[in-house]
Amino acid sequence: MTDSTDIDYESGTSWRRLGFFSLIFVALTAAGLYTVYHQFADRSITFDTRLIAPESLLAFGALLLVYFLSDGLRLYYTLRALEHKLPFRIMFKLVFINLFFSNVTPMATGGGFAQIWYLTRHGVPVGRATAATTIRTVLAVIFIFSLTPVFLFTLKALEDHTISGEIGTALAVFITLYLGFFIVLLFRTRWLILPLSKLISLLRRAHLIGARRHDRWQFKCRREMLRFSFSFNDYIEGRPLFVLLSIFFTATFLLSLFSFPALLIHSLGYEVDYLVTVGLLVVTTFIMYFSPTPGASGISEGVFGSFFRDILSGNHLVLVTVGWRFLTIYLGMIVGLLVLQRELTKDRRKSG
Repeated sequence: MTDSTDIDYESGTSWRRLGFFSLIFVALTAAGLYTVYHQFADRSITFDTRLIAPESLLAFGALLLVYFLSDGLRLYYTLRALEHKLPFRIMFKLVFINLFFSNVTPMATGGGFAQIWYLTRHGVPVGRATAATTIRTVLAVIFIFSLTPVFLFTLKALEDHTISGEIGTALAVFITLYLGFFIVLLFRTRWLILPLSKLISLLRRAHLIGARRHDRWQFKCRREMLRFSFSFNDYIEGRPLFVLLSIFFTATFLLSLFSFPALLIHSLGYEVDYLVTVGLLVVTTFIMYFSPTPGASGISEGVFGSFFRDILSGNHLVLVTVGWRFLTIYLGMIVGLLVLQRELTKDRRKSG
């Protein structure tokens, strides 16, 4: 299984394809930043040296350390609960590889495949790797989706925004349904097998897929759902300490992620309402989950600008938007690209 996963993944992720998606990411990011500059920042931007003052850089570095460490540790302890232990250096390489892939592939699907590919290369079975990365993602989704309705209906900063009102109510209903799906996925996985099986059969009857593909999808659907069900049961029945630590570091990771705008704004001399900035970023992150663009590029910048335009002056809005994305995404992507290149170079040397 591991060998075939390596071959399939590496053959499907050529540098040409990654380069193409990277160019899309850059173009959409530029478009998003221009939208912020043109629509929300009154065509004003000024670099402020307070962002590179020693105390600011020290604070950014400390928060980045918590951000990257907690990201690695949340998967590490999820794997420990599943009775798999990998060296810390491998886990933290995976953090940056995931950041690169998840932001240059649409809907962030590449990040999950990249993690599974990398874990299988280091001895974790495909089923366990899939379960671990899925559980890690679901834990984060539960936190974000549970908090989003609270902030949607309580933040004064969103009262007059288009996302409030009827749209906010519709989002709240959608979130409830989405969380309900994840609860079923985690605790009653087998309930999903029959509906998925009927959906695949419907595709066959509509002549959208052939007989061979129908049979293959039916088999894979049942197999993967059962694998995930068994793995999640193993997770919740794993050592309580590891389960609790995986949840704790998920919460720590998200809190550090949501704290970057507050730190940037504080560094520029503004009085910061920490709860408001966290709430706005929770809603921003929720919207990013459904962005069809690579890494939510373009959309994330635009949403961030529209949410924070009443907190920041026009000349600082683009600056903080770029700073937020650089610290949470761009920096990790650059490191991830270097780590990935080094790993693939090692593979070529070994095969040579």
